[in-house]
Amino acid sequence: MPQTLFSTFAEVCKALESTAKRTQKVKILTNFLKTLQEDEIIPAITFVTGRPFPESDERVLDIGGQMAWKINAKTGQSTLVSKPVTILDVYQTFDQISKASGPGARLRKKIILDTLISRLPEFEAEYLLRIIFGEMRMGVVEGVVLEAIAFATQIQLDLVRRTYMLLGNLGDVAKICLTRGTAAVQALSVELFVPIRPMLAEMAQDVKEVFKEHGGITAFEYKYDGARIQIHRKNEKIRIFSRRLTDVTSSLPDIVQIVRDRILGLEFLIEGEVIAIGHSGRPVPFQDLMRRFRRVHEVQSMVMEVPLRLFLFDIIYLNGKMQIDVPYDERWTQLEQLVSSDLLATRLVTSDFDEAQRMMESSIMSGHEGLMAKALKSRYTPGVRGKNWFKVKPVNTVDVVIVAADWGSGRRREWLSNYHLAVRDDQSGEYFVVGKTFKGLTDDEFSTLTKRLLRIKTRESGYTVVVKPSIVVEVAFNEIQRSPHYKSKFALRFARITRFRDDKGPEDADTLLGLEHLYENQFRYKDKVSL
Repeated sequence: MPQTLFSTFAEVCKALESTAKRTQKVKILTNFLKTLQEDEIIPAITFVTGRPFPESDERVLDIGGQMAWKINAKTGQSTLVSKPVTILDVYQTFDQISKASGPGARLRKKIILDTLISRLPEFEAEYLLRIIFGEMRMGVVEGVVLEAIAFATQIQLDLVRRTYMLLGNLGDVAKICLTRGTAAVQALSVELFVPIRPMLAEMAQDVKEVFKEHGGITAFEYKYDGARIQIHRKNEKIRIFSRRLTDVTSSLPDIVQIVRDRILGLEFLIEGEVIAIGHSGRPVPFQDLMRRFRRVHEVQSMVMEVPLRLFLFDIIYLNGKMQIDVPYDERWTQLEQLVSSDLLATRLVTSDFDEAQRMMESSIMSGHEGLMAKALKSRYTPGVRGKNWFKVKPVNTVDVVIVAADWGSGRRREWLSNYHLAVRDDQSGEYFVVGKTFKGLTDDEFSTLTKRLLRIKTRESGYTVVVKPSIVVEVAFNEIQRSPHYKSKFALRFARITRFRDDKGPEDADTLLGLEHLYENQFRYKDKVSL
């Protein structure tokens, strides 16, 4: 069976782009999946979702803005060659580019990519560039891909979704479903050292909303201003993964030692939060913590400079048994038996509003963000955002993605310093702007962010630079307003950046639906005016 041509992939992309109907997109993708060879499944699914590599893959192309413009200029200049480009050719080329390092790496990357571009007609080159810069814009969101996999394999959609929760990326889901069938998928369980997608929380306005949704009683935990991790152990092997499913074990030798010395059991997957601690024993800013997660050299000196504390809050796998279907309160009991109390998240089960408010105040006074609220009988649903878990903060904040930036004026004229902030629409996969801001950053941060944005530039028009949606920032705001100026129909009033969320990918940012929920909640205390 011949390999699938990249031109075939480009035609599928064109068809997907030409329809706004979700059912039609699913049908197109279903038919395409049925034609793929086994070794083409992961690359094809990865490409159609706008990535050069799978979600948890640590490889990067590292192709900056200047190279992008040079590549763009070459599109459509293909030469006549006897052998057409296949999907696997493109995937292997991306792998070559990712491996180029050291002196002269930029030039080698450019030569490799130029060679591939020269073999493609303009129509195909356009989709190649969209993959490289994450600009597919076809409305092929996770839900569409999962439905297509279900139709292509005749495996129940709920089972396909569960597989995605456990495996963490769409390519692996498609491959196991298409090649191994229902029985293999049904037998799938949590596998140690394969990171799973973390369970997500909705935003709540206050503890009253939580009590209403959770039937009058809930478990509150401190919401730590830290980085979420999952810890896998089997016998002497210990690996730690970030919320983005990347292996950060080598950066956290002190946490590995805590796991080895202070946690009972030799086979488990547990989840928690690490925070950085200052000389006073109080938490230090999130950005200082991120220095630890990025560090790959001189790690031991950083262990002394930025000490960490671990707070555990869930158990997902224990002694060969998956725990995601066990109610939360029972999972907590198991966790208590596994670890000492000083390693557990501060927690309170209550139905008393005043008691919950005092815990909120205690969390803030201790240097943390607020509270997490968890329904006592809730299952652990990896990758799913729902009302079983809420995050409650005294200050309104949302995690948004920077999708463009304007060049500044006056003192800020050399910086990109007015940032276009967007949330993700779960239905279409698009990022909808909900406001702009230049507030909250220091001069050094303006300068650093300008360099980061220029590396992911996709195009420039006038004084606005459009970038690949990849940088997530936490933004505080005073109010959500209706706005006719944005496609989202919402705007954040007095938005200001409070911190960078480099531990989150764009898919982890808050959603348009979540913003609508927050907007409606404002009217418990205010009245609406029809305009």
